[in-house]
Amino acid sequence: MNPLNRTRAILSKTAWSVFTILFVIILNFFLFRVLPGDPARAGIRDPRLKKEAVEMLQARFGLDKPVINCFESLNPVRVGNCGINPLDTQFFIYVGNLLKGELGISYHTNRPVGEILSERLWNTILLIGAGQILSILIGVVLGVFAAWKARTAVDYGAIAVSLFAWSLPTFWLGIILLFWGSANGFPLAGKATPGMSSMPLFQQWGDILWHMFLPTLTYTIVYMGEYTLIMRSSLMDVLSEDYILTAKAKGLSMFQILKDHALKNAMLPLVTVIAINLGFTVAGAIQIEAVFSWPGLGSAIYESVVRRDYPILQGAFLLIAVAVITANLLADLTYTWLDPRVQVE
Repeated sequence: MNPLNRTRAILSKTAWSVFTILFVIILNFFLFRVLPGDPARAGIRDPRLKKEAVEMLQARFGLDKPVINCFESLNPVRVGNCGINPLDTQFFIYVGNLLKGELGISYHTNRPVGEILSERLWNTILLIGAGQILSILIGVVLGVFAAWKARTAVDYGAIAVSLFAWSLPTFWLGIILLFWGSANGFPLAGKATPGMSSMPLFQQWGDILWHMFLPTLTYTIVYMGEYTLIMRSSLMDVLSEDYILTAKAKGLSMFQILKDHALKNAMLPLVTVIAINLGFTVAGAIQIEAVFSWPGLGSAIYESVVRRDYPILQGAFLLIAVAVITANLLADLTYTWLDPRVQVE
């Protein structure tokens, strides 16, 4: 791909990603406005609230304003009329707050949603980042080795182990490892031991890594099987191409063929899967975090569903959508580097 086409490809894919994020912002806003019931009462969940208290809560969270000009019927607590200033409606206030980096106020804790999610997000990134790196490394190595030793006992064994690992329910595997860990002295809940904040930094990180072992192992086992199977299948297809036969005819060793000719092309399907998983595992960590009581984004979503804390759910869903779109954009851009044939028509 020449530099002009490469630039066009990058700009086009970036523009479509930005457009998709704008659509998600609009959808995410209205999705939580059409839910039944009074959001103020849903967040507090106290049937003894008087009418005056409910009205104060609605004013506190901006629920006393129309959803959007001339569409007040979407709001369960509608006031005003079609002549109201459209900038003084829930939608434009929401968009304005997003531009300022504000995601609203939690019904349950009365804290800014952005502050809550940022605390939990870094814990989730720490957990899934370690799990993704390990599962990718192990999956790629096993997939390459299985393709190299195709139709041998090594290949069949790798396929069997990968299929078994991929088919395991995440929560079930987490519970099994939780029971195993309890019998072998591993921490079973939380991110750190209480009181460790006063210890030296290297001891704090050692304690965090010790708490991460079981949830990271769960994550690694589940996704390692998927990456192994995809890498093996992709590499087997590449090794059957004519240019690989030509490389063999030139006397190149299998190691040289894999390193210089096959691996780069075989990585294309795996890049797509990794990008999708990176986006969705921000939410997919819910099961692992719930089993191991890990204080991440997944557990925050679970707690918010139980408490019907709509602002946190709305902020979390927006964050997940942006993560998925960004991950897919990065995959598209990686494609243009891995395969020069990928270009914009």
